Amino acid sequence: MLQRLFYVLITLTLFTITGCSNGGETTKVTIDSIDAEEVLKLDPDADIFQYDGVIYKTNIEWVEEITLTKDVQIGKIKTRNDANTDFKDEMSNKLPVGAKIFYAKERGDILIVESDGGILKYLAIVEG
Repeated sequence: MLQRLFYVLITLTLFTITGCSNGGETTKVTIDSIDAEEVLKLDPDADIFQYDGVIYKTNIEWVEEITLTKDVQIGKIKTRNDANTDFKDEMSNKLPVGAKIFYAKERGDILIVESDGGILKYLAIVEG
């Protein structure tokens, strides 16, 4: 009797697992980054920089309100571009060349920049 109950439970479990799958297909979710042109079109005064193909923007109210801790330095601003929207990695429109870029320990979507003795928080601008 116990063996029969065991086989019934195993069979039901297999049917449930098989019935809940999507036939072996994989669902892929992508997050596309927005380029400098799009960000500056929406906010011409935005303070932005590009790192690893992603545009980061500061002066976002809710980001300013959270407490973050600097982690390891991952780069620095190498060039400044306030003339057009053709951005490359480690390029900014307002930060000075040499500003240091750090990971934030608490969040992967925010980078911390140390510039002229001050600390700025930059949020990754992406579309889902």
